[in-house]
Amino acid sequence: MDNLYDLALQNMETTLHALAGRVPQPKRVSFRNGFVFRYAEQTIHQALIQKLARVISGLHAARVLLEQGYVQEQAALQRMLDEFQEDIMFLSFAIIFNDMTDLHREYLSAFYEEEFDQPESAIESTQKRPMVSRKKIRAYIARSEGAALDPSRGVEVARTLSKAYSGYIHGASPHIMDMYGGNPPRFHVSGMIGTERQDEHRDDLWNYFYRGIIAFAFVAKAFGDEELFDSIRKFKDDFEKHSGKNYVAVP
Repeated sequence: MDNLYDLALQNMETTLHALAGRVPQPKRVSFRNGFVFRYAEQTIHQALIQKLARVISGLHAARVLLEQGYVQEQAALQRMLDEFQEDIMFLSFAIIFNDMTDLHREYLSAFYEEEFDQPESAIESTQKRPMVSRKKIRAYIARSEGAALDPSRGVEVARTLSKAYSGYIHGASPHIMDMYGGNPPRFHVSGMIGTERQDEHRDDLWNYFYRGIIAFAFVAKAFGDEELFDSIRKFKDDFEKHSGKNYVAVP
C-alpha cells in the first residue's frame, strides 16, 4: 500500500503545481518587518489551490502519525481532512454548476480575511473571523450531488462522521480510552505501534487517500480541464483496483 500512497501523493503534487500555474500568482505583501505571500485577487480558483495544498500536506502527516502509532492524532487530523474535502466540493460545485451563491461569497470572504487587523499587535487586533455554518455547506453539497440522492440523508451521514471524529479533537472520554489497554493495562501515550488500534487506523487511512484523489478530480472539473479530469478518474480506478479495495459510498 505504501507504494500506492507514494504514487498518489506524487500525482497530487504534480497536479497541484500545474493548476497553481493557471491562476494569478501570490504577491509579496508587507507584514511587520518583512513580508508574506498573499493572493491579491482572492478568487474561488485560488481558494481551491490552497485547499488542495492542505489535503496533500495532511495526507503526508497522517501517514507519519500512523507509522509512529499516534493514531489519536492521526484521527484528529483526518477530521480536518474531512472539512478540507467538503470545502473543495462546496467550492467546485459552485463553478461546475454555475451556481455561485451568497453562501459561497460569505465563505470566500471569511476564508481570505486576515487573522489580525493590526499585525504589529495581536493583542490589540479586533479581528474576529466569521465562521460559515458547516451544516449549510453540507446541505449545499448534498443538494448538488444529484436529485436521485436524499439531501437530508447526505447531510446526516456527513454530520455523523464529523461527530465521530470530533471526539479525537476535543478529547472525548470514549476516544481517549482507546489508548488504554495491554497487560498490565495502561495508557499508551508514546504511540500504539503493533496494536489493533494501529491496524484499524491503517485501514481507515485508505479512505482519506481515495477521497483526496476524488477532491482533485472535482477541482480539475472546476478548472474546465476534461483531459486532467479523465486522467485523475482513471488513476482513481487503478488505485482502487491495485489496493484490492472495492469502494462503496455510504448510502
